[in-house]
Amino acid sequence: MRDGLKGLTSEEAQSRLKAEGYNELPRAGHRSLLRIALEVVREPMFGLLIGSGVIYLLLGDHTEALILLAFASISVIIAIVQESRSERVLEALRDLTSPRALVIRDGERERIPGREVVRGDIVVLGEGDRVPADAWLIAATDVQADESLLTGESAPVRKVVADVESRASRPGGDDLPFVFSGTLVVRGQGLAEVQATGPRSEIGQIGQALQAIDHEPPHLTQETRQLVRVFALFGLAACALTVILFGLWRGSWLDALLAGIALGMSMLPEEFPLVLTVFMVMGAWRISQARVLTRRAAAIETLGAATVLCTDKTGTLTENRMSIVCLAAGAEMLRLEPRREGSLPERFRCLVDYGRLASAPDPFDPMEKAFHALAAQFGRGEGHPGRKEELVRTYGLRPDLLAVTQVWKVPGTDDCRVAAKGAPEAIAALCRFDPEVLAALARDVDRMATEGMRVLAVAEARFRGEDWPTSPKGFAFTFLGLVGLADPLRSSVLEAVRECRSAGIRVVMITGDYPATALTIAGKAGLDTDAVVTGDDIEAMSEAELSRRVASVSVFARTMPAQKLRIVRALKATGAIVAMTGDGVNDAPSLKAADIGIAMGGRGTDVAREAAALVLLDDDFGSVVKTVRLGRRIYDNLRKAMGYILAVHVPIAGLALLPLLTGLPIIFSPIHIAFLEMIIDPVCSVVFEAEKEEKDIMRRPPRAATSRLFSSGLVLWSLLQGALAFGVVAVLYLLALQRGMPEGDVRALTFVSLVLANLGLVLVNRSFDSSVREALRWDNRALWWVSAATAVLLSIALAWEPARGLFRFGPLHADDLAVAFGAAIGLVVVLEILKRFWRGWLTA
Repeated sequence: MRDGLKGLTSEEAQSRLKAEGYNELPRAGHRSLLRIALEVVREPMFGLLIGSGVIYLLLGDHTEALILLAFASISVIIAIVQESRSERVLEALRDLTSPRALVIRDGERERIPGREVVRGDIVVLGEGDRVPADAWLIAATDVQADESLLTGESAPVRKVVADVESRASRPGGDDLPFVFSGTLVVRGQGLAEVQATGPRSEIGQIGQALQAIDHEPPHLTQETRQLVRVFALFGLAACALTVILFGLWRGSWLDALLAGIALGMSMLPEEFPLVLTVFMVMGAWRISQARVLTRRAAAIETLGAATVLCTDKTGTLTENRMSIVCLAAGAEMLRLEPRREGSLPERFRCLVDYGRLASAPDPFDPMEKAFHALAAQFGRGEGHPGRKEELVRTYGLRPDLLAVTQVWKVPGTDDCRVAAKGAPEAIAALCRFDPEVLAALARDVDRMATEGMRVLAVAEARFRGEDWPTSPKGFAFTFLGLVGLADPLRSSVLEAVRECRSAGIRVVMITGDYPATALTIAGKAGLDTDAVVTGDDIEAMSEAELSRRVASVSVFARTMPAQKLRIVRALKATGAIVAMTGDGVNDAPSLKAADIGIAMGGRGTDVAREAAALVLLDDDFGSVVKTVRLGRRIYDNLRKAMGYILAVHVPIAGLALLPLLTGLPIIFSPIHIAFLEMIIDPVCSVVFEAEKEEKDIMRRPPRAATSRLFSSGLVLWSLLQGALAFGVVAVLYLLALQRGMPEGDVRALTFVSLVLANLGLVLVNRSFDSSVREALRWDNRALWWVSAATAVLLSIALAWEPARGLFRFGPLHADDLAVAFGAAIGLVVVLEILKRFWRGWLTA
């Protein structure tokens, strides 16, 4: 092995990375700054702003034309900045959730992003890892790889160590030395030297086809796009009709065109796509603060609808910190204290030693770490069975034999020591127990399992020669005893489960543990323990029967990954919205089948993380529940923002249309609408996104899976708000005209009243609760900033002569402002009273 397995130096790696580029394929979804700019300027609102600016230039009003074009430029810049920031955030999230590689550099193992792997790197591969680049094996122990991504063949293929003559091959076939980028190591472990990265790899040469999978747009995106199209068509039709009628009635076609543009701008809710983008990106960021990464934005909108949360036990409900607490050999049972000192009796020492020999020499599994830790705690005597032995063969865990067997050879002899550990029933099968002994073993296992222990059995065998059997069943095993391991419950679990219950979310535990152990842990976690279904039970059930059982059972034990998939499908068949946690290679189908797949970021495999929508960085069940809470908050706030947008466009459109229908003086021109849009955009995206959660957010049932963002209740409530706001401002406008106020004063009063009414709509829509006190609270920092900025801009427009001339405002007196403020407060009070009767529709 080159350089004594020191691998590349950091300098060599950086040099090759610079020369050959990152280990990644070009991303079809990446949007350049120019593409973002072109998408932004295609929005109808920007077209209307630019069109009105050009018309004012033709009319010779250069000041207003330049202001409108400046507004258009500012809007374009803001939108481009927001979109490019969103793109950068999403790129960062992709990097965080991309497969990571364990490489040897400068003689040390180092975990790096897969995109930073370079030619010549020594990669450490283990079961469940996705191969980061094309490489040839320089060391391998029972390595098998799934190359179906490249060959279409589902059966894994065996791999062997490369020799100098065999450094090139194609995917497919057994006993080849190459592993390929994107394939999965499904068994064994090894070291490989990278030969090709990125577009030079086998998958890179295939082309972009594997990257060009079109995903269906999320439900919210489709819904908002459809709504924007409807409004756009309606707005353009109203705009065209206005131009025609105004031109015919008043004879000024240029003024008619400006009036039509103003009406079109007032009716286009172009904020919808922008708000959805901001909420999804900021939602992913907020969720990341709870130590959860979002790989698919659609999961954010689904979180609030989750009705069943399927979780494994080890490391999610528990701390994944196993320790051996009990040993049973023959009729004797020994309980181990945390700080026990001294030596173990010989039969227990032999039990621990063979348990260690049946574990990986450099373990990652918590149970195997516990065997190593206990063996080290009590030392190794001269008679230790593993002294100076060499690991020569490993028989891995198989669905038909839930045990691991390892063969150790004593140097200088043909003698081998064989150690096996695993499920008690599997070890009993290897030891060929008769029914009477098997029944006694089952009683011992039950007694330990009812105390919440994970029970494993250990056996040993002797073998001579190298003609090893193809299966562990070929050895003559002797039973050594049982080992009880404990994994403490996480401190956050009890409260998290209680919160799920109050939120109408059922928690289901699916584990490979013994049923008694599963029930004990489930009871400690606060789950329903009335019944338990095992993997054997599931195998015997039809799909219809399983669907009936999953509706009431919350504990599944001794399950295999394929059975997890059946459980998820059965739950979905009952109409449940399923969130599912998983970590293994074989968990990927169930993670993908679930409505919300949640992979373990700490102990999870790369393939599980890639199949999941969310990645749990700390593997903590409490973080899953925090994420559900955040998902509900994000969805609530999104509905509030969308409801506000819909409501606020009603008075704007109404005041743009009212003078056209009545022949009264025109209030708004495009520049006024542009000013209002500059207020609305940040209000609906920033202020509502920052709103705190509803008080009952985890005390109400999940929303229905078929519920729409724009439910009939929300639409009607928004239209009612908008109609009342329009009525208040229209009354002030008509009263001002009746009192004989100059046209400029009327315009100023109406405009200020509309801005204050909009602020009132913000306050009303901040919460679904009906409370004037809640509406008038000012604990949202974003609301302070937006309100202060609006007040400053409005003051400039009213007090600064050039600005006042631009907006064609007359002077406003204190009594005029008092009337406008009073009308806005009255609007808030009335709407809060009406909300009391409407709240059920809003939260449905």
